[in-house]
Amino acid sequence: MARLVFMGTPQFAVPSLEACLSLGEVVAVVTQPDKPKGRGQALAAPPVKEAALAHGIPVLQPPKLRGTTFAQDLQALGAEVAVVTAYGKILPPDVLAAFPKGCLNVHGSLLPRFRGAAPIQWAIASGDAQTGVCLMKMDEGMDTGAVIASAATPIGPTDTSATLHDRLSAMGGQLLREHLVPYLRGERTPVPQPAEGVVMAPMIDKAEGRLDFSKPAAVLERRLRAFTPWPGAFTSEKGALLKVHQVRVGDGQGAPGTVLTAGPKGLEVACGVGSLWLEVVQPEGKKPMPVADYLRGRPLAVGSAPFDGALTAP
Repeated sequence: MARLVFMGTPQFAVPSLEACLSLGEVVAVVTQPDKPKGRGQALAAPPVKEAALAHGIPVLQPPKLRGTTFAQDLQALGAEVAVVTAYGKILPPDVLAAFPKGCLNVHGSLLPRFRGAAPIQWAIASGDAQTGVCLMKMDEGMDTGAVIASAATPIGPTDTSATLHDRLSAMGGQLLREHLVPYLRGERTPVPQPAEGVVMAPMIDKAEGRLDFSKPAAVLERRLRAFTPWPGAFTSEKGALLKVHQVRVGDGQGAPGTVLTAGPKGLEVACGVGSLWLEVVQPEGKKPMPVADYLRGRPLAVGSAPFDGALTAP
C-alpha cells in the first residue's frame, strides 16, 4: 500500500482526502493554520484538518514553507507521493522534490484554461459550456504541470459557483480513485499542457460583484451566478446598498441603468445589451425578498436611473 501525504485546506479538498484514505496510507495531512472566524474571531480549523483528525491522521500546519526545513520533515515521512488539492500556498522547489513520485494536484478546470486561484468562478463568468477537473504532476509554475488525467462536466444554465464547486469537488475525488494507483504503478504518463489556450483565473475581489449595467445583460446574469455565494451581486438604489440574488435576462432596450418596468410585472433595468429583470433582492439590513415586495416599499419611476454603478463593495 502506497504511503501518501495529503495537502489541502477547504471543503473542496475533503473528497480528495477521502479518496486518498481509500487508496493508500496517508501518513500526514498538511493544511493551512487555523484562522479567526465569526463575530468572536475564535480560531477555526480548516475542513481538511477536521476530516484528518476524525480519521486519526497527524496534521501539520506550517505557517510558511519557503526558507524552512519543512521539506526535510516531509522527506522523513517516507511517502512516495503528495496529493495536493486547494492547499492555498505555492509549493517551493524543495517541497516538490521531497517525494520520489512527485506532487500531484487536483485542479478545478480543464487545463490549460483557467490556471490560478478561482477557476470555477471564471468558467461560469466567461460563459464556458463546460469545465472539469485535472490531475497533474506539479512543477514550479502556476498550474503548468503535465496532466495525468481529466474529466469534464457541462455548465448548466442555473449553475452557480456553489453548485459547480460541489460537483467538481466530488469529481476530483473520483479522478484520484481512478488514476492515482495506476500512476504510481507507472501506467499513466503525464502529458505536457499545450502552449495554446492558456487563460488565467485570478483571485476574486469583492468589487467583482458590482453590477455594471453598461455590460450586456447576459454577462451580468453569468457573473451573478459565478459570484454566488461570494462576493454576491450588488448595486445601490439612491445610495442604499441593494444585494441582488436572482435575475433573468430580457430583451428590453434603453440607456444602461434606466428602469424600463417597475410594477406588478417586476423590475426591469436596461443594460448595455438587453435588459435585466431583478427578481429577488435584499435591501441593506433586511432579508432577501421578491422584488414586488421591495417595490411596494420603494416605488421606482419608469425612465429613472436610480442605481449607483460606482458603489464600492460591501
